[in-house]
Amino acid sequence: MGDTEPHVAPTPRHTKFNPAQLDLSLYPPLDQQCIVLTQESDSPGTGAVRRNARHPDTLVDSLPDPDGHVKTAYELLELSIAKYGQRDYLGTRSVDAQGTPGAYTWQTYAGVGQARLEIGAGLRHLGVTRGAAVGLYSANCAEWVLVDAALHAHACVGVPLYDTLGADVVAYILGHAELAAVACSAAVLPALLETLPASPTVRLVVVYAQPPGFSPPAPPPGSHARVVSLEEVRGAGRAHPRPPEPPAPADTALISYTSGTTGRPKGVVITHANMISQVAASVCAALPLLVASQAMERHVSYLPLAHIYERMTYAMCTYLGGGLGFFRGDVLTLLDDIQALRPTYFPSVPRLWNRIYDRIMAQVAASSAVKRAIFWAAYGYKRRRMAEGDMTGGRWAPFLNRLVFNKIKAVVGGEVKVMISGAAALSQDVFEFLRVVFDCVVVEGYGTTETTAAATVTTPGDPVVGHVGPPLPSCEIRLADVPELGYTSADLPDPRGEICVRGNIVFKEYYKDPETTRETIDAQGWLHTGDIGTWLPGERLKVIDRKKNIFKLSQGEYVAPEKIEGLYTHSPYVAQVFVHGDALRSRIVGVVVPDQEALLPWAESNGLEPDLGQLCKEERVKALILQSMLEEGRAAKLNGFEQVVDITLTPNPFSVEAGTMTPTFKPKRPQLRAAFSGAIADMYARAPA
Repeated sequence: MGDTEPHVAPTPRHTKFNPAQLDLSLYPPLDQQCIVLTQESDSPGTGAVRRNARHPDTLVDSLPDPDGHVKTAYELLELSIAKYGQRDYLGTRSVDAQGTPGAYTWQTYAGVGQARLEIGAGLRHLGVTRGAAVGLYSANCAEWVLVDAALHAHACVGVPLYDTLGADVVAYILGHAELAAVACSAAVLPALLETLPASPTVRLVVVYAQPPGFSPPAPPPGSHARVVSLEEVRGAGRAHPRPPEPPAPADTALISYTSGTTGRPKGVVITHANMISQVAASVCAALPLLVASQAMERHVSYLPLAHIYERMTYAMCTYLGGGLGFFRGDVLTLLDDIQALRPTYFPSVPRLWNRIYDRIMAQVAASSAVKRAIFWAAYGYKRRRMAEGDMTGGRWAPFLNRLVFNKIKAVVGGEVKVMISGAAALSQDVFEFLRVVFDCVVVEGYGTTETTAAATVTTPGDPVVGHVGPPLPSCEIRLADVPELGYTSADLPDPRGEICVRGNIVFKEYYKDPETTRETIDAQGWLHTGDIGTWLPGERLKVIDRKKNIFKLSQGEYVAPEKIEGLYTHSPYVAQVFVHGDALRSRIVGVVVPDQEALLPWAESNGLEPDLGQLCKEERVKALILQSMLEEGRAAKLNGFEQVVDITLTPNPFSVEAGTMTPTFKPKRPQLRAAFSGAIADMYARAPA
């Protein structure tokens, strides 16, 4: 079998992993995870600078020896091809003519290296110049990574586009980034073709993932782009071979357009040096864990590669010789793909973790009294031991796993060793649930596109939950006062303020937007994230809220909607909720998408038709859900002004497709406000506030 020929891998022989195997001396001490430097004298209104306690003297910007010579994404893949040539790298699930899924087929590191050479040479032969900007427009797939690798080989700039973007946003990015070419899947080709007449710089469209019998269409009138298949590009590369012309560390690796909750997306310029610093820092923070557990053996790639979180996960997986197994592109079949892949490393976002938590809790609640008692006894035992610092879950954990938890673990393939949560805050209850039930290491990170993904990550073995850990070794963090919101770095017992990050992972600039760049990165190099944080005991960072999302009520109280929404989603009847308030009102209101799995059984037992649309119009249902939400608020000790005075129910989920959520499932507040403006006005009319 040749290096470039895809093959079905044998069933992986996963190693057993006991968290007690970890050498915690390689991590920051749990009681002092940061080194606190002196406050900078020229920065009044800011707190002390903090660095990772394991790296107090310098900020990491290079991979550990003997790999310190690697300075670009191109060199990173070169290194991995040399180290892991015959290992499986990119996995795609086969589907037969009837649509029945089969096993994953894999391309090796060596095979990907050859494909990269062919695609790079083919693109250059077809007119793409060194350093040109090229779009990557599709759901996650092996072809996305192949083209991305080819771009790095010729110092080209990758510009990822979410496959869920509307035509107006696609057209904006094509024009703003002045793309010379776009590589896309056949699924999004029609949407791309619509934008080409208004995108004169695009001269080449490369299509992959075509259905049987597909032939590239002619470009629309007014466009000068040529449409070719990826196979044609590879053929051109074989016929006209050309050596790579690699980038320098300071060269732009990608422009990541933020999905954004307001306005036009901003192009975040990420250099090769940024990317290598992020991989190096992540490796320094996680290498003992990842080596001991062999967690990177299989990674399920379903979070959008257009997002920096998944993009950097793919880079770290590449460095450690792991396999990227791609889902089929449909979230409805994601669990089936996961069970076929049996991933060992599973990064995700709170929305998925919350759904898994809710479903399992619903199944527990619906089980017999005996089974419920056994579950909660087992859960309570492991949870207490972990809270005391025993990350194995105690001496009875192996027995309890076999008795109770292994069946639940099978939902995600049964082999996950490390789970990581990012992109938004994860509740303490769900964090504890994941590490108890799935019997694996769970860590949470915090970062932004502008920090090239993570800026902090929790320390494995830390029994304390509800925070995002210390800074990664590649950056330092301080808090800046936000006096108008009452947050200062002098607050007691814990300093509070806007999270500011400085270091090698901080992005270069916003593309073609020097004014916003200056507003975001100050003269001292500090990135102002817009997030509000506080330092907890042990120098753990906790994110409180988003500075721009906090609003003021008519009596002067400040409301943090994300905190309230997070609490309300603990109600079994709430799938999604949007909280609204403004300076003209003294109370807040909410729009709620009910949870069908909890509400429909209740409706049937109470003599109502199990139709979600009709149930959303029922006053009894509204009263039930509102009461449940208020109980959650009281349990969390919300102030009266933080509790909703009224709610509106809608059967239509907030979604990317509807334009009310970002691709990482964060609410777009202006769009939600506009979509429900009538309902908001009606609620305030019924209950003046």
